[in-house]
Amino acid sequence: MSYVDGFVVAVPRENIDAYKKFSTFAGSLWKEYGALEFVECIGDDVPYGELTSFPRAVQAKEDEVVVLSWITYRSRQERDDINAKVMADPRLKGDQWQMPFDGKRMIYGGFETLLKL
Repeated sequence: MSYVDGFVVAVPRENIDAYKKFSTFAGSLWKEYGALEFVECIGDDVPYGELTSFPRAVQAKEDEVVVLSWITYRSRQERDDINAKVMADPRLKGDQWQMPFDGKRMIYGGFETLLKL
């Protein structure tokens, strides 16, 4: 079964266009190196929970929106290989790409697919 990297970030609303531009570029690199899918979803119905929630998890502020993202791969090994190539790609280096969100509040992890209907 496939392997998935998942991400949740809080993006300032004023940076949504910059985030989309960066993600479009980054996604093209992941796809170029073999990722099956690169998906970015902007929060539309993401309530602030009493105990836990997406906004709480990333310490979202009033002027931020929660973004849920994932990248799919054929396997964990392919994911590791692809990520190594992307991180070494010189097109990601330099000052032209500044993170349009606070990376310290990003949540991410790798997941084995349990069920896909």
